[in-house]
Amino acid sequence: MRGAQNLRIDQQRLWRSLMEMAKIGATEKGGSKRLALTDLDKEGRDLFVRWCKEAGCAVTIDRMGNIFARRPGRRADLPPVVTGSHLDTQPTGGKFDGVYGVLAGLEVIRTLNDLGYETDAPIEVSVWTNEEGSRFAPAMVASGVFAGVFSEEYGLSRADLDGKTIGEELKRIGYAGDAPVGGRKFKAFFEAHIEQGPILEAERKTIGVVQGIQGIRWFEVTLTGSESHAGTTPMNRRKDALLGAARLVDRVNRIALEHAPGVSTVGLLQVRPNSRNTIPGSTFFSVDLRHPDDGVLLRMRGDLEAAVSDVGGALGLRAACTEIWHSPAVRYHEGCIAAVRRAAEDLGYAHRDIVSGAGHDAGYVSRVAPVGMVFVPCAGGISHNEVESATAEDLAAGCNVLLRAMLEHAAG
Repeated sequence: MRGAQNLRIDQQRLWRSLMEMAKIGATEKGGSKRLALTDLDKEGRDLFVRWCKEAGCAVTIDRMGNIFARRPGRRADLPPVVTGSHLDTQPTGGKFDGVYGVLAGLEVIRTLNDLGYETDAPIEVSVWTNEEGSRFAPAMVASGVFAGVFSEEYGLSRADLDGKTIGEELKRIGYAGDAPVGGRKFKAFFEAHIEQGPILEAERKTIGVVQGIQGIRWFEVTLTGSESHAGTTPMNRRKDALLGAARLVDRVNRIALEHAPGVSTVGLLQVRPNSRNTIPGSTFFSVDLRHPDDGVLLRMRGDLEAAVSDVGGALGLRAACTEIWHSPAVRYHEGCIAAVRRAAEDLGYAHRDIVSGAGHDAGYVSRVAPVGMVFVPCAGGISHNEVESATAEDLAAGCNVLLRAMLEHAAG
């Protein structure tokens, strides 16, 4: 890293960029709402692309809408060192989840431009489509297509609750690119992100040196009973699909408690016909199971499937439980992990090793390239929430670590 020892990013510029992006889809409580491939997501993408072109980057968009902005290096024969994350948010999301990783990458490029610093390998910043999975399931589908986990046909055909597909919406907002999905060689990939948990803040650490990601399994459960009048149907003759869902929500919670440190969540629930004086005839809900040990996660799946069968049988309901997505536990590349740790040590930041409880695009990218991640604290460990907060100082620290780790790998 010739002459890189004293490089620092521009903290105020990074913060200004984050706040400018946060105006797109701003919510009343101070968060952001830019669901994947909506008009607001397009507006955020357009702003990012404009900023990248102003920074002298060449922009490429693939057929899944993934964006790659490249700053050339001295050696065009070397694959790029890449960073990035996502710009889409949860329906009630914050200002930093995902977008920090994108704009930290842009700030790395801006800093190198300011100082006239040339790297041997090119530097790229990526934006991955539909990381959150809140509009189109599963999450991280576009990075999954990039890594060969999903087919392009599968990715483009994912539909939201209104039946609109990723492929249709990419065309509508003008981000259905021409470049093939995948096949791009990365020398290394780094992703900067808020922790989305309380550990760094509680231990007063500035940097999390991410070792990998715990395993995730997503399910969709449908319970079908019989709609009937709320006032005239005796309790012992009811086939109440919502009662079944209620029992299963409690059981999902207990499954995680019985398999600590696993976690479980029912985050989406639909009731039909959703009328106050009609017994619910059907329910549909999601289940999210996570554990750092894939073997334990498999046992959690078995417990869920057994619970669905038991509850359905006890209440006379037709019950179906379908696994729609599985992301195995991930271990990142030792060389990239070490680069992040060295950067934190050289810069004097308090740090610790950490495993991510959340999924990230870096998890899929790790199947095709060496990967490392940088975490910074967020207030109260709160994320996927409008009150999500991080300090400008911590965000700059993470970006400085990102800069040094990338430069180490960008040397020929």
